[in-house]
Amino acid sequence: MNVEALAPQTTPTVAMIRTLGLLSAICGLIIVASYQGTYAAVQENKRIAIERAVFKVIPTAKSIEEYLASPEGGVTKVGAGGTASPGAVKFYAGYDATGKLAGIAAEGVAKGYADNVRILFAYDPVAGTVASFSVVASRETPGIGDKILVNKDFLANFPLEAKLSADLKTLAHEIRTVKHGSKVNPWEVDAISGATITSRAVGKAINDAAQVLLPRISPQLDKLKEKS
Repeated sequence: MNVEALAPQTTPTVAMIRTLGLLSAICGLIIVASYQGTYAAVQENKRIAIERAVFKVIPTAKSIEEYLASPEGGVTKVGAGGTASPGAVKFYAGYDATGKLAGIAAEGVAKGYADNVRILFAYDPVAGTVASFSVVASRETPGIGDKILVNKDFLANFPLEAKLSADLKTLAHEIRTVKHGSKVNPWEVDAISGATITSRAVGKAINDAAQVLLPRISPQLDKLKEKS
């Protein structure tokens, strides 16, 4: 009997490594190709979603322009050339049928109950208020966290005061969420009973974004009043 023929055959280590390396390379190429093939579509879908949200929060807008507000206070239209400053904040200017500024829209994000809550809010520079908001992305518990979109008492928080301080460097009053039924000031957000965490996320998202953006665009409002 040939003992050597009965011995279990083993695959050399080098051959196994080569095989695994080849498989890894093929899988990597597939993943990269899939990403590259869907990236443009994903970005376009995001653009459409944001555009729809802007028209929702600024209902009188007929067209929008995308801008970047730099830490130095300048605003640059996206696609108009030049390099954005580090820390620049994106916002959207909505214009009515006559080309007049109808409002400013910007994104905000804050931690909710399940995950981050991303919203888009509309700022009325004439009244100095946050006129309305819309949810861009949220994983809050259905039937609880999504009450922020349908609860009449919560929606009655808007318009929400968002005036700047005398030196135009910060909000005159921090926008904050308070316990349901305890709101006494126009810059406070009256929380929804049973959905307090999500309510707080909306207030914090608006406050954090407004504290950064509004002082930057305030000196540039004349530049934004007419569609360029």
